Amino acid sequence: MLVFAVSDKGGTGRSVTSCNIAYHLAAQKNVAFLDFDFGSPTAGMVFEVAKVERGIDSHGLHSYVQDKVTEPRHVDVWQSSNRADLRLSNTNSGRLVLFPGDKGGAEFSSSHKSVARCVELFSKLNGEFDVCIVDLSAGRSHAVQMVLKATTEPALRSITARWLVFHRWTRQHIVAAHSLVFEARGLLEVGTSAGHDRDALLDSIRFVRTAVPNLKSPLATDSAAQATWLRACDDELKKLAMSNKLGRSRTLGHTPMEPVLQWREQIISDADVSAKIANVGTVTAFRELARKLLDEVVWEGL
Repeated sequence: MLVFAVSDKGGTGRSVTSCNIAYHLAAQKNVAFLDFDFGSPTAGMVFEVAKVERGIDSHGLHSYVQDKVTEPRHVDVWQSSNRADLRLSNTNSGRLVLFPGDKGGAEFSSSHKSVARCVELFSKLNGEFDVCIVDLSAGRSHAVQMVLKATTEPALRSITARWLVFHRWTRQHIVAAHSLVFEARGLLEVGTSAGHDRDALLDSIRFVRTAVPNLKSPLATDSAAQATWLRACDDELKKLAMSNKLGRSRTLGHTPMEPVLQWREQIISDADVSAKIANVGTVTAFRELARKLLDEVVWEGL
Protein backbone atom coordinates (compact mmCIF):
# COMPACT_ATOMS: atom_id res chain seq x y z
CA MET A 1 0.00 0.00 0.00
CA LEU A 2 1.15 3.52 -0.85
CA VAL A 3 0.05 6.37 1.42
CA PHE A 4 0.63 9.96 0.33
CA ALA A 5 0.60 12.68 3.00
CA VAL A 6 -0.21 16.18 1.75
CA SER A 7 -1.27 19.59 3.03
CA ASP A 8 -1.96 22.93 1.38
CA LYS A 9 -0.18 24.93 4.07
CA GLY A 10 2.88 24.40 6.22
CA GLY A 11 2.50 24.00 9.97
CA THR A 12 -0.38 21.52 9.75
CA GLY A 13 1.41 18.76 11.64
CA ARG A 14 1.51 16.66 8.47
CA SER A 15 5.03 15.34 8.89
CA VAL A 16 4.96 14.69 12.63
CA THR A 17 1.54 13.02 12.41
CA SER A 18 2.63 10.88 9.46
CA CYS A 19 5.73 9.79 11.37
CA ASN A 20 3.61 8.87 14.38
CA ILE A 21 1.21 6.89 12.19
CA ALA A 22 4.20 5.05 10.70
CA TYR A 23 5.53 4.33 14.20
CA HIS A 24 2.24 2.78 15.34
CA LEU A 25 1.76 0.84 12.11
CA ALA A 26 5.23 -0.64 12.56
CA ALA A 27 4.09 -2.33 15.77
CA GLN A 28 2.75 -5.07 13.48
CA LYS A 29 3.61 -4.15 9.88
CA ASN A 30 6.74 -3.53 7.85
CA VAL A 31 6.70 0.21 7.12
CA ALA A 32 8.79 2.45 4.89
CA PHE A 33 8.72 6.21 5.40
CA LEU A 34 9.81 8.25 2.37
CA ASP A 35 10.71 11.90 2.98
CA PHE A 36 9.52 13.55 -0.24
CA ASP A 37 9.27 16.93 1.48
CA PHE A 38 12.01 18.13 -0.83
CA GLY A 39 12.09 21.68 0.55
CA SER A 40 12.44 20.56 4.18
CA PRO A 41 13.37 16.90 4.75
CA THR A 42 13.10 16.65 8.54
CA ALA A 43 11.59 13.21 9.20
CA GLY A 44 14.92 12.14 10.68
CA MET A 45 14.46 14.76 13.38
CA VAL A 46 11.01 13.40 14.31
CA PHE A 47 12.37 9.84 14.54
CA GLU A 48 15.41 11.27 16.39
CA VAL A 49 18.01 9.80 14.06
CA ALA A 50 20.76 12.37 14.55
CA LYS A 51 22.78 11.55 11.45
CA VAL A 52 19.87 12.35 9.12
CA GLU A 53 17.85 14.85 11.16
CA ARG A 54 18.00 17.47 8.37
CA GLY A 55 18.37 14.99 5.54
CA ILE A 56 21.30 12.92 4.34
CA ASP A 57 24.60 14.18 2.90
CA SER A 58 24.38 12.09 -0.28
CA HIS A 59 22.27 9.43 -2.01
CA GLY A 60 19.00 10.81 -0.65
CA LEU A 61 15.63 10.71 -2.35
CA HIS A 62 16.27 14.00 -4.16
CA SER A 63 19.32 12.51 -5.84
CA TYR A 64 17.58 9.26 -6.63
CA VAL A 65 14.52 10.84 -8.25
CA GLN A 66 16.75 13.14 -10.29
CA ASP A 67 18.65 10.06 -11.54
CA LYS A 68 21.94 11.08 -9.91
CA VAL A 69 22.34 7.82 -7.95
CA THR A 70 21.26 4.26 -8.60
CA GLU A 71 19.85 3.55 -5.12
CA PRO A 72 18.63 5.82 -2.31
CA ARG A 73 20.09 5.23 1.13
CA HIS A 74 17.87 4.19 3.99
CA VAL A 75 18.02 4.03 7.77
CA ASP A 76 16.60 1.43 10.14
CA VAL A 77 14.83 3.60 12.71
CA TRP A 78 14.79 0.90 15.39
CA GLN A 79 18.58 0.54 15.23
CA SER A 80 19.53 4.16 14.55
CA SER A 81 17.22 6.30 16.70
CA ASN A 82 18.78 8.14 19.61
CA ARG A 83 15.68 7.38 21.69
CA ALA A 84 16.05 4.28 23.84
CA ASP A 85 12.32 3.44 23.79
CA LEU A 86 12.31 3.47 19.96
CA ARG A 87 15.35 1.21 19.83
CA LEU A 88 13.63 -1.21 22.21
CA SER A 89 10.66 -1.37 19.80
CA ASN A 90 12.82 -3.54 17.55
CA THR A 91 12.13 -6.65 19.67
CA ASN A 92 8.54 -7.51 18.78
CA SER A 93 7.75 -5.13 15.93
CA GLY A 94 7.79 -5.01 12.19
CA ARG A 95 10.39 -2.99 10.32
CA LEU A 96 10.42 0.81 10.32
CA VAL A 97 12.77 2.16 7.65
CA LEU A 98 13.34 5.81 6.80
CA PHE A 99 14.36 6.94 3.32
CA PRO A 100 15.63 10.50 3.93
CA GLY A 101 15.82 13.36 1.49
CA ASP A 102 19.07 15.12 0.60
CA LYS A 103 20.40 17.67 3.06
CA GLY A 104 19.92 21.16 1.65
CA GLY A 105 17.58 19.83 -1.01
CA ALA A 106 14.93 21.90 -2.76
CA GLU A 107 11.90 21.57 -5.00
CA PHE A 108 12.56 20.66 -8.63
CA SER A 109 10.42 20.29 -11.73
CA SER A 110 9.23 16.79 -12.48
CA SER A 111 10.25 15.11 -15.73
CA HIS A 112 9.49 11.84 -17.50
CA LYS A 113 12.65 10.42 -15.92
CA SER A 114 11.73 11.50 -12.38
CA VAL A 115 8.27 9.98 -12.79
CA ALA A 116 9.85 6.75 -14.02
CA ARG A 117 12.19 6.73 -11.01
CA CYS A 118 9.20 7.12 -8.69
CA VAL A 119 7.44 4.22 -10.38
CA GLU A 120 10.55 2.08 -10.00
CA LEU A 121 11.00 2.98 -6.34
CA PHE A 122 7.35 2.64 -5.29
CA SER A 123 6.98 -0.68 -7.10
CA LYS A 124 10.09 -2.10 -5.45
CA LEU A 125 9.25 -0.91 -1.94
CA ASN A 126 5.63 -2.05 -2.19
CA GLY A 127 6.97 -5.58 -2.66
CA GLU A 128 9.24 -5.24 0.36
CA PHE A 129 6.99 -3.37 2.82
CA ASP A 130 3.35 -3.64 3.86
CA VAL A 131 2.89 0.14 3.91
CA CYS A 132 4.94 2.92 2.29
CA ILE A 133 4.16 6.41 3.63
CA VAL A 134 5.31 9.22 1.33
CA ASP A 135 5.47 12.63 3.03
CA LEU A 136 5.09 15.24 0.27
CA SER A 137 6.02 18.92 0.16
CA ALA A 138 3.23 21.31 1.16
CA GLY A 139 0.96 22.92 -1.41
CA ARG A 140 0.66 22.30 -5.14
CA SER A 141 4.25 21.14 -5.27
CA HIS A 142 6.21 19.41 -8.01
CA ALA A 143 6.46 16.41 -5.68
CA VAL A 144 2.66 16.11 -5.58
CA GLN A 145 2.38 16.43 -9.37
CA MET A 146 5.13 13.86 -9.84
CA VAL A 147 3.51 11.13 -7.73
CA LEU A 148 0.08 11.81 -9.25
CA LYS A 149 1.62 11.08 -12.64
CA ALA A 150 3.57 8.08 -11.35
CA THR A 151 0.51 6.39 -9.85
CA THR A 152 -1.21 6.32 -13.25
CA GLU A 153 1.56 4.16 -14.73
CA PRO A 154 0.69 0.47 -15.38
CA ALA A 155 3.24 -0.82 -12.84
CA LEU A 156 1.45 1.03 -10.00
CA ARG A 157 -2.20 0.91 -11.06
CA SER A 158 -2.86 -2.35 -9.21
CA ILE A 159 -1.29 -1.08 -5.96
CA THR A 160 -3.65 0.44 -3.38
CA ALA A 161 -2.90 4.17 -3.04
CA ARG A 162 -4.43 6.37 -0.34
CA TRP A 163 -4.16 10.11 0.23
CA LEU A 164 -4.21 11.86 3.60
CA VAL A 165 -4.85 15.61 3.49
CA PHE A 166 -3.83 17.30 6.75
CA HIS A 167 -5.25 20.56 8.06
CA ARG A 168 -5.45 22.36 11.37
CA TRP A 169 -8.82 23.12 12.91
CA THR A 170 -9.06 26.74 11.77
CA ARG A 171 -11.07 28.57 9.10
CA GLN A 172 -7.99 29.28 6.99
CA HIS A 173 -6.80 25.68 7.04
CA ILE A 174 -10.22 24.21 6.26
CA VAL A 175 -10.59 26.45 3.21
CA ALA A 176 -7.00 25.70 2.15
CA ALA A 177 -7.54 21.93 2.42
CA HIS A 178 -10.68 22.18 0.30
CA SER A 179 -8.75 24.19 -2.29
CA LEU A 180 -5.91 21.66 -2.45
CA VAL A 181 -8.33 18.87 -3.31
CA PHE A 182 -11.23 20.42 -5.20
CA GLU A 183 -10.15 23.70 -6.81
CA ALA A 184 -7.96 24.71 -9.75
CA ARG A 185 -4.65 22.81 -9.98
CA GLY A 186 -5.73 20.72 -6.98
CA LEU A 187 -5.37 16.97 -6.53
CA LEU A 188 -8.48 16.09 -8.51
CA GLU A 189 -7.77 18.38 -11.47
CA VAL A 190 -4.08 17.48 -11.74
CA GLY A 191 -4.79 13.80 -11.09
CA THR A 192 -7.51 13.65 -13.74
CA SER A 193 -5.29 15.36 -16.33
CA ALA A 194 -2.58 12.80 -15.50
CA GLY A 195 -4.95 9.90 -16.20
CA HIS A 196 -6.69 9.15 -12.89
CA ASP A 197 -10.39 8.44 -12.73
CA ARG A 198 -11.77 11.41 -10.80
CA ASP A 199 -14.26 9.48 -8.67
CA ALA A 200 -11.76 6.75 -7.81
CA LEU A 201 -9.15 9.34 -6.84
CA LEU A 202 -11.66 11.20 -4.67
CA ASP A 203 -12.57 7.94 -2.90
CA SER A 204 -8.88 7.45 -2.09
CA ILE A 205 -8.70 10.80 -0.22
CA ARG A 206 -9.43 11.36 3.47
CA PHE A 207 -8.83 14.42 5.62
CA VAL A 208 -7.01 14.49 8.97
CA ARG A 209 -7.74 17.31 11.42
CA THR A 210 -4.80 18.19 13.64
CA ALA A 211 -4.44 19.99 16.98
CA VAL A 212 -8.19 19.91 17.69
CA PRO A 213 -9.08 21.27 21.17
CA ASN A 214 -11.06 18.96 23.45
CA LEU A 215 -14.08 21.07 24.32
CA LYS A 216 -15.67 18.25 26.34
CA SER A 217 -13.07 18.66 29.09
CA PRO A 218 -12.92 21.69 31.38
CA LEU A 219 -11.53 24.55 29.30
CA ALA A 220 -8.48 26.46 30.50
CA THR A 221 -10.02 29.89 29.89
CA ASP A 222 -10.18 33.15 31.77
CA SER A 223 -13.95 33.41 31.70
CA ALA A 224 -17.21 31.60 31.03
CA ALA A 225 -17.78 34.00 28.14
CA GLN A 226 -14.55 32.87 26.51
CA ALA A 227 -15.51 29.20 26.89
CA THR A 228 -18.89 29.92 25.28
CA TRP A 229 -17.16 31.76 22.42
CA LEU A 230 -14.77 28.81 21.83
CA ARG A 231 -17.67 26.37 21.60
CA ALA A 232 -19.44 28.67 19.16
CA CYS A 233 -16.27 28.78 17.06
CA ASP A 234 -16.10 24.99 17.06
CA ASP A 235 -19.70 24.77 15.83
CA GLU A 236 -18.89 27.30 13.11
CA LEU A 237 -15.87 25.25 12.01
CA LYS A 238 -17.96 22.07 11.80
CA LYS A 239 -20.43 23.85 9.49
CA LEU A 240 -17.57 25.26 7.42
CA ALA A 241 -16.01 21.82 7.08
CA MET A 242 -19.32 20.36 5.89
CA SER A 243 -19.83 23.11 3.31
CA ASN A 244 -16.27 22.57 2.05
CA LYS A 245 -16.74 18.79 1.67
CA LEU A 246 -14.52 18.05 4.70
CA GLY A 247 -17.28 16.52 6.82
CA ARG A 248 -17.06 13.44 9.01
CA SER A 249 -17.60 10.97 6.17
CA ARG A 250 -14.46 12.22 4.42
CA THR A 251 -12.41 12.60 7.60
CA LEU A 252 -10.17 9.73 8.69
CA GLY A 253 -9.79 11.18 12.17
CA HIS A 254 -8.21 13.93 14.21
CA THR A 255 -5.40 14.54 16.65
CA PRO A 256 -5.93 16.52 19.87
CA MET A 257 -4.02 19.52 21.08
CA GLU A 258 -0.82 18.09 22.59
CA PRO A 259 1.50 20.35 24.61
CA VAL A 260 4.54 18.20 23.78
CA LEU A 261 4.02 18.72 20.05
CA GLN A 262 3.60 22.47 20.47
CA TRP A 263 7.18 22.55 21.70
CA ARG A 264 8.84 19.60 20.01
CA GLU A 265 7.92 17.53 16.95
CA GLN A 266 8.57 13.94 18.00
CA ILE A 267 7.16 10.44 18.27
CA ILE A 268 4.70 10.20 21.16
CA SER A 269 5.19 6.78 22.76
CA ASP A 270 3.62 4.89 25.65
CA ALA A 271 6.74 5.77 27.63
CA ASP A 272 5.91 9.48 27.27
CA VAL A 273 2.41 8.82 28.58
CA SER A 274 3.69 6.69 31.48
CA ALA A 275 6.09 9.48 32.42
CA LYS A 276 3.12 11.89 32.31
CA ILE A 277 4.90 13.97 29.68
CA ALA A 278 2.27 13.43 27.00
CA ASN A 279 -1.47 12.81 27.06
CA VAL A 280 -2.92 9.35 26.55
CA GLY A 281 -5.48 10.81 24.13
CA THR A 282 -2.70 11.70 21.71
CA VAL A 283 -1.34 8.16 21.51
CA THR A 284 -4.90 6.84 21.19
CA ALA A 285 -5.55 9.23 18.28
CA PHE A 286 -2.39 8.16 16.43
CA ARG A 287 -3.23 4.47 16.92
CA GLU A 288 -6.77 5.04 15.67
CA LEU A 289 -5.50 6.81 12.54
CA ALA A 290 -3.13 3.90 11.89
CA ARG A 291 -5.97 1.40 12.35
CA LYS A 292 -8.38 3.27 10.08
CA LEU A 293 -5.71 3.66 7.42
CA LEU A 294 -5.82 -0.12 6.93
CA ASP A 295 -9.57 -0.57 7.47
CA GLU A 296 -11.17 -1.32 4.08
CA VAL A 297 -14.63 -0.35 5.35
CA VAL A 298 -13.43 3.19 6.09
CA TRP A 299 -12.23 3.53 2.49
CA GLU A 300 -15.34 2.27 0.73
CA GLY A 301 -16.60 4.66 -1.93
CA LEU A 302 -18.79 7.48 -0.60
